[in-house]
Amino acid sequence: MVSGIPREVLEVVGKLEKAGFEAYVVGGCVRDLLLGREPEDWDVTTSAKPEEIQKIFPENFYENKFFTVTVLTSSENPKLKGIEVTTYRSDHKYTDRRRPEEVKYAKTIVEDLSRRDFTVNAIALRLAPLAQGKPSSQEIIDPFEGQADLSGRIIRAVGNPEERFAEDALRMMRAARLATVLNFTIEEKTRKAIQEKSVLLKEISKERVRDELVKIIIAARAREGIELLYELKLLQYSMPELEEGYGVQQNKHHKYTVWEHNLFSLEYAAKQEWNFAVRVAALLHDVAKPRVKEGEGSDSTFYNHEVVGASMARQILTRLKFSGKDIEKITKLIRYHMFYYNVDEVTESSVRRLVRKIGAENIENLLQLRMADRIGSGVPKAQPYKLRHWQYMIERVSRDPLSVTMLTIKGDDILKLLGVSPGPRVGWFLHILFGEVLDDPKKNDKAYLESRLKELHKLPDDELQNFAKKAKEEMERVEAAADESVKQKYFVK
Repeated sequence: MVSGIPREVLEVVGKLEKAGFEAYVVGGCVRDLLLGREPEDWDVTTSAKPEEIQKIFPENFYENKFFTVTVLTSSENPKLKGIEVTTYRSDHKYTDRRRPEEVKYAKTIVEDLSRRDFTVNAIALRLAPLAQGKPSSQEIIDPFEGQADLSGRIIRAVGNPEERFAEDALRMMRAARLATVLNFTIEEKTRKAIQEKSVLLKEISKERVRDELVKIIIAARAREGIELLYELKLLQYSMPELEEGYGVQQNKHHKYTVWEHNLFSLEYAAKQEWNFAVRVAALLHDVAKPRVKEGEGSDSTFYNHEVVGASMARQILTRLKFSGKDIEKITKLIRYHMFYYNVDEVTESSVRRLVRKIGAENIENLLQLRMADRIGSGVPKAQPYKLRHWQYMIERVSRDPLSVTMLTIKGDDILKLLGVSPGPRVGWFLHILFGEVLDDPKKNDKAYLESRLKELHKLPDDELQNFAKKAKEEMERVEAAADESVKQKYFVK
């Protein structure tokens, strides 16, 4: 018996059945349940018409022409706040390669399943009757042998694959995405139909293509997904610039072609489970190399590929309707992924300039991209001494230095409180107070510091100066200890 069906779904199915209608859990959620995966969303199909569904579930949302009523629940789980309940239907006259122009009621669950994209998504599960909130029996409706394809790890179109992709061209991207995420293979006739119909993807909105592409890139097998898009002739309609690197040889610093290097960089980023922006940057960071390449063989060059690449990436991501925030972050990472760093030459000021250019919030992602770039080049270490030293320098220049400005009392406050003129005593006061605060941060209280100032003001210059010197030495010792701690953190000297 299939397990793992949430209470909210059981209640929806149960109420439909109790009202005298057929009701099935259907589609991707059934596929995931049979695979032992947690479904992303839940869909129910029923013999009830939309108006009948609305009567059974007064809390609902219905504003479409596809007979889908979203039943609202009180669930705390975001995936279950709205459960889509769709009347059995058949689709006709696809004119925009995406949505049917005509939707008609279907008479049976089998007729409804016949309109679906892939056999693994054309499985329905009936739960009836319900006893104590649980189904006492289950019935699986599988007219297209989707369970066999699940066992064989195969993506196969329902019926004629050419017709399925001509109806909805986005199904081709979905096939690639499912094969990537589930680690399935695409059945030969289905694969051939995608290759023959791939040009139809041009008629699909860029947003829809982007969404499927994103799901591939964030998958664990992202590299295999991009390779599959290339094999299916779909990549040319999403990121054609990436294909320019296919077969392009690099110089002596690389053992792979530009195409292979970009994919291996993405693979490493995916294995580390780094975020989406780093993965896209890893995939596109050398996209410009074929266009800027000069010469052949081991001494060929790719001058300014990071600058040209950032511009190309911006065009690609803009075309695919990515958000402005994502575009800015990814293009910055690509633009500065070649940052120069030599332990004996780079200064703190140059590191600060890089931080200002890339943004402190992007520094960690820039390092991750550099590591992915290295592994994608075929080197054994992602993080050599240079990069560890760079991390140390970043943390060093980013850390607020110890300073008397951290006190809650300032020099002007001292002048006013003690009624004295500017002079060396004011600096001595500040250093002594700061030394005490280093030992006990709770003392950084204005009332306490003012009281302590009045005591210190009674001391002669020589005694006050001696106290200040010791406090300053202690501050330098603490600063050096903090720096040494950061060095040990990154194993640098």
